[in-house]
Parts: sequence; C-alpha cells; structure tokens
Amino acid sequence: MELLLSSFDILARWDVLLALLAGSVGGVLIGAIPGVGPAVAIAILLPATFSMDPIVGLTVLLGIYGSSMYGGSIPAILINTPGTAVNALTTYDGYPMTTRGEARRALSLAYSSSFFGGIFSVVCLILFAPVLAKIAPMFGSREIFLAALLGLLLVVVAHRGQALIAAALACFGIFLNTVGLEPVKYSKRFTFDQSFLSGGVDLIVVVLGLFALSQAFFLLQGEDEKVRMTKLRGGMFQGFRELVRHPRVAGISGTFGVLMGMIPGVGEFTAQFLSYTYAQRTSKRPQDFGHGSSEGLIAAETANNAVPAAAMVPLLALGIPGEALTAMMLSVFYVHNVVPGPQLFQNQMDFVVALYLALLVLNVLVLIFLLFATNHLIKVVKIPNRFLGVCILVLSFVGVYSLRNSVTDCLIAACFGIFGFVLKRLSLPAVPIILGMVLGGIMEVKLRAGMARVKTPFDFIDRPVAMILFLMILGVLFIHFRHLWLERKKTKEAKWSTKHASTNFGMHLLRRKDYLLKERGRKVREKHLKYNPRSTDKR
Repeated sequence: MELLLSSFDILARWDVLLALLAGSVGGVLIGAIPGVGPAVAIAILLPATFSMDPIVGLTVLLGIYGSSMYGGSIPAILINTPGTAVNALTTYDGYPMTTRGEARRALSLAYSSSFFGGIFSVVCLILFAPVLAKIAPMFGSREIFLAALLGLLLVVVAHRGQALIAAALACFGIFLNTVGLEPVKYSKRFTFDQSFLSGGVDLIVVVLGLFALSQAFFLLQGEDEKVRMTKLRGGMFQGFRELVRHPRVAGISGTFGVLMGMIPGVGEFTAQFLSYTYAQRTSKRPQDFGHGSSEGLIAAETANNAVPAAAMVPLLALGIPGEALTAMMLSVFYVHNVVPGPQLFQNQMDFVVALYLALLVLNVLVLIFLLFATNHLIKVVKIPNRFLGVCILVLSFVGVYSLRNSVTDCLIAACFGIFGFVLKRLSLPAVPIILGMVLGGIMEVKLRAGMARVKTPFDFIDRPVAMILFLMILGVLFIHFRHLWLERKKTKEAKWSTKHASTNFGMHLLRRKDYLLKERGRKVREKHLKYNPRSTDKR
C-alpha cells in the first residue's frame, strides 16, 4: 500500500497529468493519420523531452506509444488502410463490417477490445512487479550481456525470410555505436581524424533520419489519395456489451499480448497472429473470419494493445529495449542519469509503478476521448500525404538541429534519411540498426565488466541465470537453423518435383497402360474358363 501511495504521489503532479493528456490525445491523432505512426512522432519529440523531468518526458512518449494503436484502428476500419503497421490485421474484419453498414459497431468493438487489452496488461504487470523486484538483483554484468545478446538474436530471428539482412543491419548498428571515444580508455575509434566524429554518431540523429526523414521522403514522392469517409451515426457503447459475450477470446488474446510483449523482438505482430489463429480455430463460426467476425476483431485489437505495457518489462528490469520505440525511450533515461536495470527495481520501485499507473490512466483517457470525439477525429484521415511529408521534414530538421545546434548533425540525419528511404523501398527493416546501436553499447560495457572475473569460458556461465540465458540462446539458434534446414529441404523437394513432373507423368501413363493390359488379359482368361471349364489353357 505504501508503494502505491508513493507512486500516486509521483503521478499526481499537474505537469505529469498534462503530459499524459497531451501524449494520449496526440497519440490517437497520429495513429489515425495513415503514413505517420508513433515511431515518427516519438523521434520528432525526443529532443524536446530531454529538457523535461524523466517522469514527464517518459509519460509523453508512453502516451503516444500506448494510444497510437487506438487511433490506427480508425482508418483501418473505415477506409481499409491501417493507421499504424500493427493495425493491419484489424482491416481483415473491421472493413467488411463497414461495407455492411456496421462501421459504428466495428469502431466501438475495436475501442472496447483495445481498452481491455491495455488494462489487462497493466494490471498483470503491477501484480508481477514484486516478483520482478526479487529476480532483478540476480542479474549481474554477465547476465545482462547474455540477455542483451539474446534480445538482439530474437530481433534478428523475428525477421523471417530476412534474418541475414537483419543480422547485417544489426551489426551495422553495433559498428555505429563504436564510432568515437571508447568508454574505458577514451581512445578514438573509427574517427579518421574527423573532429565531428569524436563525439560519436548520436542515436537521436540516426533515429530521426531512419524513421522521420525517410517517412517524409516516402510521403513526398507519393501521390495524394482522395478518401471517402463513412458517416457514423448513433452511440459508441455497443462494443462493451459485445466484448462481454466473448470473454475467452479477450482473455487469451490479452495473455498472448503480455507474454509476447515481454520477449524482445517479438511484439505486436506475433501476439496478433497467435491470438487471431487461436480465436479462429476455437470459434463456432470460423468461416466468418476475414468477412467481418467480431471475434477476429477482438483478438487483433486486444493483443496489440496488451503489448506496450509488457514491452516495458525488459526495458525497466534489464535496460534492454525490445523494439525501436522502447529504444528511443531508453535515451530519455540516459539523459537524466536514470539507469534502467536491477538497481531501478531495488531503489526506485515507486517510479516503475508510477509508469504503469500512467499507462492505466492513459487507457481511460483515450477511451473517453474516442467515445465522444470519433465523429470529429475521422477528418484527420483526409490530410494530404505531401502536406504531412513537408511537416515531418521541417519538424525533423528542427529537432536534429536543436540537439547540439549543429549543421553537421542535420547532414548526417539527411544521409540516414536517404538510407532509410532506400530500406523502405526495398522492404527491408530499419529497426535492427537502432537496436544494434543501443544493445551494442550495453553489451560492450557489460562484457568488459564481466570478463574481469572470468578465467575460463565456463566461468562466464557458471551462475544459474547466466546458464539459463546461455541455453536459451542455444535453443533459439537451434530452432532457427532447424527451420532454415526444413525450408531448404522443402524447396529442394518442390524443385525436384517441378523438374521431373513430365517424366513422372510419363511413367504414370506407362504403369497405367501396363495395368490395363494385365486387367484385359485377366478378364479374357476368366471369360474363356467360364465357357470352357475343362480347358487347361493358361494363357
């Protein structure tokens, strides 16, 4: 009880509540605009949050992170265009409802499911916080290094079909982190006698370039689309009654969201896929999925909104981000000398609980805002893409320049913006670069600290937690390479079948002809014996 009161005291400040309100409403607006997304907004706002208190800056970013998925469901349902990438599955059943004239029902159900998923995950993690506080002290330098390595490995493996390029981009991110002065002896690395590289490549500059500027270039090179909106009539409270009729789907989807959110590199997509698949397989009407199923919409929206709170667990407990958005939030901690990890859970547990309570209040504020403002909010979908591109471009360069008042940073950001644009056009991921930069720094520092007491390779994993993490790394590698081997085997079999299809067909015809001839001979002999029973002809 004392912990909760202390957390409420941190949260009950006018600037924190104002930041929470601004972040939640702003996140909904950003999510409702196709082509922007929370990553762009957080990247632009990062420089501004550095001058705020840690709790205020993080509350703004958490508000955008947690509420953007609410807003992303609006264009997904109304115009079949997801506002954020994680709302893609919402279009499967949301838009068919709109075509049937049930847009209000679909939006209400999406809001209700998102609210349940958000509240469910926060409550689970508040109850789980004391357990984390006991586990966190077991993580030393070696354990955190192995956990960071596992997180980076999971991020790479999560990019199915692109694991090799994701690994290369993650290594590129690790290399970027090594540029400048190394953290122990402060010797220069990869500066090539250029003074502007002595301070290293700033994470925020890279983030703004890869996410914000690249998205601006992408929007500017496209064409504006004319959007026809569906008028909404009636109240927005119908979804709560419908959600109550499917408690099993909502509960299981929320659980998938919490579990997948805590695993670095997995996130919303896997949680949605598992939830949607489970709901379809256990539904009494599986044929409705993809054609306007309320269960499908509940599964997708509950799962994706249960992830943000859970994704804060590895960030706060170990200082290891699982995706680009939490990696950006980590920089806010570092600027204010608040180091996430075991010490945070031991010494500032009230701060951790305050963040979770902020997520709890956030979901309530967003739901109230959406229930009464949706009819006005849908107008933001009509904003032209090129106008958005120009706005993002200007705000991004302003944010980069405000970091160190450096034109060089603007040029570096522009280079990464072009690089990010190329990655988008090639459908390649940019997230591994950011996580490589963040986790690479953690891994280097923890490896150097951990190696001080290591004499043999086995000493590195001689503690229980370290051994478990090491076995998990081996397990992930085994599963991944086994999957690659099975895929390669199937590909070879498919190629062989295609190559020998004509030969196989010819052999089949020959066997069929031989069989027919034998059958014909047998019938002739049976007929002969029928009319000549005394015959001994064995032809």
